[in-house]
Amino acid sequence: MLKSFFKKIIPFTAIKAYHFLWSFLSACYYLFPSKNIKVIGVTGTNGKSTTVKIISEICREAGMKTAVISSIDFEVGGRKEENLLKMTMPGRGFIQKFLRSAVRNNCDIAILEVTSEGIEQFRHLFIDFDMAVITNLAPEHIESHGSFSAYKKAKGKLFEKTKKVHILNLDDEYVDYFESFNCGRKCGYGKTKREGYDLIVSPEKIEKNDNGMSFSLSGIDFNINLLGEFNVYNALAGICVAENMGIDLKTVKKALSRLDVVPGRMEKVIDDPFVVFVDYAFTPNALEKVYSHIQSRFDPGKIIAVLGACGGGRDKWKRPVLGKIAAEAAQKVIVTNEDPYDEDPLQIIDDVASGAGDKAQKIIDRREAIREALIVAEKGDVVVVTGKGSEAWIQVKGGKKIPWSDKVVIEEEFRKLYSKK
Repeated sequence: MLKSFFKKIIPFTAIKAYHFLWSFLSACYYLFPSKNIKVIGVTGTNGKSTTVKIISEICREAGMKTAVISSIDFEVGGRKEENLLKMTMPGRGFIQKFLRSAVRNNCDIAILEVTSEGIEQFRHLFIDFDMAVITNLAPEHIESHGSFSAYKKAKGKLFEKTKKVHILNLDDEYVDYFESFNCGRKCGYGKTKREGYDLIVSPEKIEKNDNGMSFSLSGIDFNINLLGEFNVYNALAGICVAENMGIDLKTVKKALSRLDVVPGRMEKVIDDPFVVFVDYAFTPNALEKVYSHIQSRFDPGKIIAVLGACGGGRDKWKRPVLGKIAAEAAQKVIVTNEDPYDEDPLQIIDDVASGAGDKAQKIIDRREAIREALIVAEKGDVVVVTGKGSEAWIQVKGGKKIPWSDKVVIEEEFRKLYSKK
């Protein structure tokens, strides 16, 4: 509340100046650490965390020491710490301190998730990015940026700043915009063939397998333990990075074959008598892909969707859209609380449910919503709990954080229902 009040009374230019100055002073204090380490920035609407993990795994397989900032965790040279900040791209002081730690620990490469809001607050400045990678682009953060065009331009600032290597998704509908930025080496990945690229990583075939997905490239078969074609694209982005770093495809294949499930990203929590997934999807584009993959892969008896939407005045436009997508894919839709912040959680639930129509069942308590989904699920069904992924908190009024884990709650409620059967 206090933060919103100050935003209203302080001139926009003063806020921008504050962010710029803080970014500059942080870089000065930590002696501009990015000059002493290779830095890769990964941006996009969906898939950033998974792509960062894939790049890191490939680099480690190639014998490099890595440092990682993602929405899931922070890592320096193999030492991991869960990201509990509720921020995908932390503040300027944190990032510069992190990079200095990476240099001090002799890391070869730092891989950072880069967000549009972080860019608008100049968190990317005074970082020498060697590569900029984009996963995809879809409407998101519209209200905070003012328009989709402004959101797209914010993403573009990473590519405007990065002068060495750009890695683009050739199958994304906005690839033309990101092509417009100059760089030393332009690379792409996907099924589309385009002119003017120094490197294109294009799969020869994409198939589902027992544990995840497989595809072929340059006569080599790759297997990943990740579900969904969208994760093949994340892998292709990682391969594109590897090729630019001179890492051979056999090394890449080893790294990809050893990939674990990314926490909260199409993570299977229950396998029998029905399947339960947890996924971070909180944008319309991501939610459509999750449901589409489940429909094509599992041929479920029915899909039971548990979802909500973030509060704090964020992207109110998408709430009924999320409900509509869930209703079109699922036979039962349970709308519940997610992260209301200072908003009325019942209003957020009503907004989402309005898009789901008659299919919507409203249960404000997220645990009760999950329990209801498990109760109604039958053999052959798929329950999909979306919106929070691996996040460790529910954010409520007054800045209060309630400890939370979708995965743990699902396991607890499942045991209560089935341990005696």
